[in-house]
Amino acid sequence: MEQTYQYAWIIPFLPLPVPMLIGLGLLIFPTATKSLRRMWAFQSVLLLSIVMIFSMNLSIQQINSSSVYQYVWSWIINNDFSLEFGYLIDPLTSIMSILITTVGIMVLIYSDNYMSHDHGYLRFFAYMSFFSTSMLGLVTSSNLIQIYIFWEFVGICSYLLIGFWFTRPVAAKACQKAFVTNRVGDFGLLLGILGFYWITGSFEFRDLFQIFNNLISNNEVNFLFVTLCAVLLFAGAIAKSAQFPLHVWLPDAMEGPTPISALIHAATMVAAGIFLVARLLPLFIVIPHIMNFISLIGIITVFLGATLALAQKDIKRGLAYSTMSQLGYMMLALGMGSYRSALFHLITHAYSKALLFLGSGSVIHSMETLVGYCPKKSQNMVLMGGLTKHVPITKTSFLLGTLSLCGIPPLACFWSKDEILNDSWLYSPIFAIIAWSTAGLTAFYMCRIYLLTFEGHLNVHFQNYNGKKNTPFYSISLWGKEGSKKSNKNFRLVTLLDMKKNGRASFFSNKVYKIDVRNMIQPFLSIPHFGNTKTYSYPYESDNTMLFPILILVLFTLFVGFLGIPFNQDGVDLDILSKWLTPSINLLHKNSNNSIDWYEFCTDAVFSVSISSFGIFIAFFLYKPVYSSFQNLDLINSFVKMGPKRIFSDKIKNGIYDWSYNRGYIDAFYGTFLTVGMRKLAEFAHFFDRRIIDGIPNGVGLMSFFVAEVIKSVGGGRISSYLFFYFSYVSMFLLIYYFLNL
Repeated sequence: MEQTYQYAWIIPFLPLPVPMLIGLGLLIFPTATKSLRRMWAFQSVLLLSIVMIFSMNLSIQQINSSSVYQYVWSWIINNDFSLEFGYLIDPLTSIMSILITTVGIMVLIYSDNYMSHDHGYLRFFAYMSFFSTSMLGLVTSSNLIQIYIFWEFVGICSYLLIGFWFTRPVAAKACQKAFVTNRVGDFGLLLGILGFYWITGSFEFRDLFQIFNNLISNNEVNFLFVTLCAVLLFAGAIAKSAQFPLHVWLPDAMEGPTPISALIHAATMVAAGIFLVARLLPLFIVIPHIMNFISLIGIITVFLGATLALAQKDIKRGLAYSTMSQLGYMMLALGMGSYRSALFHLITHAYSKALLFLGSGSVIHSMETLVGYCPKKSQNMVLMGGLTKHVPITKTSFLLGTLSLCGIPPLACFWSKDEILNDSWLYSPIFAIIAWSTAGLTAFYMCRIYLLTFEGHLNVHFQNYNGKKNTPFYSISLWGKEGSKKSNKNFRLVTLLDMKKNGRASFFSNKVYKIDVRNMIQPFLSIPHFGNTKTYSYPYESDNTMLFPILILVLFTLFVGFLGIPFNQDGVDLDILSKWLTPSINLLHKNSNNSIDWYEFCTDAVFSVSISSFGIFIAFFLYKPVYSSFQNLDLINSFVKMGPKRIFSDKIKNGIYDWSYNRGYIDAFYGTFLTVGMRKLAEFAHFFDRRIIDGIPNGVGLMSFFVAEVIKSVGGGRISSYLFFYFSYVSMFLLIYYFLNL
């Protein structure tokens, strides 16, 4: 076992050869590297799978022995200063490693098909592998400086991945927004790290916790300064995990490819902030008021994320705000000291949310065959609906992920969210009311997303959205140009004779249509519009390489929640998760036995499920009848024009819709006051620098120039004139001196 731990350093570095070799290959042998691009995807999956197996082996050993292993070596030594570099293997590291690798593998397999037509295919997998390396390095770090280094690597990777399609101005702005917002938190994190080093003289976690606890017990620290340093440390987690008020980058991060959204919003970047707080919880828990501050930020984020998700039209943006709200639950649990509940919800939410994002990618992939590649249309839920019979596997998977996030038993998120809700009653009744109310809102907006996407009738009017009349519809590649050879390689001309062979001649005139031959087994849709009949293809189910990761994540969503169910052993209620987390829980002076009152548990479960069911019922009441009533194109077009605002104005106040759709006006506030204010401040500083700072020496120089010009005009070169002026000035000064001394 000791030998296994000694080789744990390979966990973060094993995926690293892929981006290095891809970059080297593109530099030296670009043609050969591009022609063998599928090989690089296979290597990415293979190496990450090895890391996953190794991480699982370490986790099994920790469950059996409850051990913590740390190995460090000196990096910088200078007099009294010593900086070490190493790795720490404990239950928290094991949980994060397994989450990163399992979700990462599913996303990589999914991406092989999703990104198959993209010219940046190799660049995508290079970024993904480096992202995995950065996250694995972060969770295995043994000190704060090492965490900060990998923390910045994660930020760089997120910048590159969110702005993957950098030629689109919206994507370029989104990655810049994410980068700048996270730099605010990262600056606070760096100041907090330096502050605690000043207090304790160490960056290592064990030494830091021990020295700081001794200082606190002996009352040898300034609590105001310590609290400030703790808040600065927490600022890094606020930005990375999209907590209020640094959450504004998260919805804009949806401009990246959908697999990136699944990876960022499930088990990697946004989970890094939760990991940091969990790692530093022994430090925070002994500082007065900091735990209350963490729980306050968490509950604000819980409610804010849920309200902002209510009226989103973009399916990925709605899921992004859902992620924000669920991360708020985890932060709330950590602020309450419920270490186990927070990590349990981190596990269950990671798999459920990855399932939802990959399902949304499958839907977007299908919608792109109808409206062409246009994110505003292919991701707009108003243009969806009626997809149930066309993408049944995606629909069923998405429904299971939705029900899990709603907290419906026995799916994964029910077990973890219910623990947090129950713990909130013991912590604060006000927080508990907000948390339970938000559980109902979660069920409402998640069910709304499902209904708008899959139920009712297909709402897209193809002729209007293609932008050209009398143009036969055909799909294009995800990022190719319309009409290009590559994007049309799966298409051929289909005549009336072909349609007769397929039994669909009644839908066609004698014109020639270009359709996807892969969809010949799919039905066709005939939409009457002003007396004309146009024929288009229905959306179709994704390929097996995209469905396989979705189905694997369905299994996780169904069964991973059972890890936290208590069972009886020798008269003591235990569960696998508590046994797994025993060393970390002991750091927080918690009891590893997780005794439970089953009657109380069932009572609380009935209450939480009732709230979620009420939210689902309201969503069905508001959206199901509307979509069921769409029987003709005129109604569809009228709904597309009005959007969901009409529904909200009839059923709920307009203010709720406006608040949600406009992101709570927080982005507008930042744009109006912060951005404009910073610009005005910069303009004033520029004016002050040029006119005042530079103006004084420039003015002195200019004055000397004018004086020299005047003196130059006075001088004529005659000595008699110089003597006359000299004696005149001397006489004048003598007279002044005489009168002053009278």
